[in-house]
Amino acid sequence: MIAIRGGLPAAFTVAMGGLVGAVQQGRPLAVALALTGAVFIAMNALVPLHEALSYNLGARAGGWLHDRLVRACTGPPGLAHLEDPRLADDLAEARTFDLGVAGPPLSAAMPPIGTGFAEILAGLAQAALLSWYAWWAPLLIAGAWVSTHFLLRDSSVWKVFGSEPVVSEQRHAHYAFRLAVDAPAAKEIRLFGLAGWTVGRVAELRRRVADVILREQRLRRGPLLLGVAVLLGANGLLFWSLARDASAGTVTLASLVIFAQAAIGASSLAYSDFDWWFRGSAQPIPAVLDLADAMGSAGALAPGRRPATGLPSREIRFSNVRFGYGESARPVLDGFDLVIPAGSSLAIVGPNGAGKTTLAKLLCRLYDPVEGSLLVDGIDLRDLEVEAWRSRIAAVFQDFIRYELPLRDNVAPRGAPEAVVRHALETAHASGLADLDAILSRAYEGGTDLSGGQWQRLALARALCAVELGAGLVILDEPTAQLDVRGEAAIFDRILEATRGCTTILISHRFSTVRRADRICVLEGGRVVELGSHEELLARGGRYRTMFDLQASRFGSTSGDPEEIDVEALDVERA
Repeated sequence: MIAIRGGLPAAFTVAMGGLVGAVQQGRPLAVALALTGAVFIAMNALVPLHEALSYNLGARAGGWLHDRLVRACTGPPGLAHLEDPRLADDLAEARTFDLGVAGPPLSAAMPPIGTGFAEILAGLAQAALLSWYAWWAPLLIAGAWVSTHFLLRDSSVWKVFGSEPVVSEQRHAHYAFRLAVDAPAAKEIRLFGLAGWTVGRVAELRRRVADVILREQRLRRGPLLLGVAVLLGANGLLFWSLARDASAGTVTLASLVIFAQAAIGASSLAYSDFDWWFRGSAQPIPAVLDLADAMGSAGALAPGRRPATGLPSREIRFSNVRFGYGESARPVLDGFDLVIPAGSSLAIVGPNGAGKTTLAKLLCRLYDPVEGSLLVDGIDLRDLEVEAWRSRIAAVFQDFIRYELPLRDNVAPRGAPEAVVRHALETAHASGLADLDAILSRAYEGGTDLSGGQWQRLALARALCAVELGAGLVILDEPTAQLDVRGEAAIFDRILEATRGCTTILISHRFSTVRRADRICVLEGGRVVELGSHEELLARGGRYRTMFDLQASRFGSTSGDPEEIDVEALDVERA
């Protein structure tokens, strides 16, 4: 289509010359008129067809690239490729490449790109016609128009809008605009009477963007003036030569029409919006194409082959484990040793950054240790088949997902009998939240939403459902942070009952929950500093006792016994 559209303008130029020649020489006009009309109709009829094909090509190319990105993100078994700072910029660009954020979507960009290529080809074909007049004519005219791609690049609109001063001001203006139109800020803007201030700030920042754009455009006037001078000089020289030869009779009227129209048609070689569409849509594509290999390497894990059926049955053992995020990062775990008997419950406490969540990621085999080993019944976790091991795990993370799916699919994304789903909801005190087929989002007709605490109960139900389907290791990372203390204590007692026989690992800051575990591990600086039952650690008077007394004093123990924390005060504090 590009080749046909590119050749038709030159054909129309020749047909018009033939028509003028027929008129001048008194020949019959039927054939010349029919040829001119056919070429003219083809030129206009092919435009919408070409644009439709181009849109379809753009949509298919965008879909293919999205599929490649999805596979690049979900293919690696680990998690490092999604958290690697070296890939962060490319990943951010790839995620938005076809959303109109960093550049135009391919479905929108492909039609003007196709038209742009057709126009370039048409300009070259028109310039080639000038070789019938003089050998230097196509070089002069085509060279002048092609030079605009270099002379006007820095003065183009897309270059102005992509300059650092403009981008910086636009970022501030966009943030002010989002404050005005997005829901999260709406409450405080109204509560504190900031509506007028917000509108004024949007107007002020938009005005500053306009001022910066005008200033940047003024700075780029030099190349524009030079480009105009080159075009005027080249075209002026050609048309002066044509006029001289036509006056001397060495160029016929028909030839003059062809050469003049060809010189004008060569203007389609000029710098145009095609450059912006092409650069804007093409720039992110290498990031998408390159990510597959880079992410595959970053997120790779050792390909274990051994089955994980019935594991763990004896113990989970961390042996001199060292781990950090990134090659040069400070180790989060350094010389970490811990044995977790199978079928027991272990609570892990410690300050922020001590490595608690990192332990959960290693147990789920989202990462492998840098040094040392993680053994399950004496088998190195790296020797187990990844998916088989993960099928043995039920987990609730701090940043659990709120699926915009029916309640049933939120509890059992991969399916489960209805009786199992309902029992898991009942155990998590989540019965009656909604109908099992109700979509948990108000963005859908008939959908509903849940409070933070209700969503957390639902996440717990998802883990409990996995236990009923065969999971043997339960990991709870701050599983009840959004629940009140009474609800938390009741739910955790039921979780321990439901997971009896499983190996349960609880990460929490709440000692009212932690104390219910069989053993408690105090983690600091990537190492175990204390290990024992609640009573043993209190009697030891070490780091655990200090943290427990500090939390108890905040909530006013009513009898002087740090174990008798005032749950009413805890409720108030949590609220």
